Amino acid sequence: MSHAPAPQPAAARPLPPEAFAQWYGPWEPLTPASAADFMDGFDRPWWIIGGWAIEAFTGVPRQHDDLDISILSSDAEAFRRFLGDRFTPWNMDQSWLRPFDDRFREVSPHSSLWIRKNALAPWILDVPFTKDTDGQWTNKRWPDQVAPLEEVTWTAADGLLYLRPEHVLMMKSRLARDKDRIDAEVALPLLDVAQRHWLRGTVKNLHPEHPWLDQL
Repeated sequence: MSHAPAPQPAAARPLPPEAFAQWYGPWEPLTPASAADFMDGFDRPWWIIGGWAIEAFTGVPRQHDDLDISILSSDAEAFRRFLGDRFTPWNMDQSWLRPFDDRFREVSPHSSLWIRKNALAPWILDVPFTKDTDGQWTNKRWPDQVAPLEEVTWTAADGLLYLRPEHVLMMKSRLARDKDRIDAEVALPLLDVAQRHWLRGTVKNLHPEHPWLDQL
């Protein structure tokens, strides 16, 4: 009797870039400026996260492999309608990809969308959902933390909305890859007292032995 495969098989491992492109196609990610053009007309909140958010805060240029923006999970259907027939969104959920179209309209609030124009075009945008509680931002790592979106984002000089650096670093603390450690080294000294206090309390709750705690 056959069984469905596990969402994350034991043998699963990240693919190197050349193998990823062979199986899924290449990435040609947007920049914050081109993302603003892409999102023009979307009438729900969206904000930039990840490495671009750290660069906007520190002013220190860094290399970027992609561009991540986030929207509230409750706005997923509105975003699908906004894209219409112009782009094809795919839902990435526990390493599974499937179309986000009329056939598969239910998506997990913990998943994300990959966006490209069509099957022959490169991926241009990664859109991780942010779970919301009555329309408020909810910490996906610590769901008890709920706040109005304006308290966890800020508007940079380019006029775009970014996730606050302490929240970006909280997200990055889970993997603490080389690029995450570099982001922490650059951004941590620039945090104010309140930001450091929030980050220390959250990281300590999530990862009590995390090495970044010595710097906070």
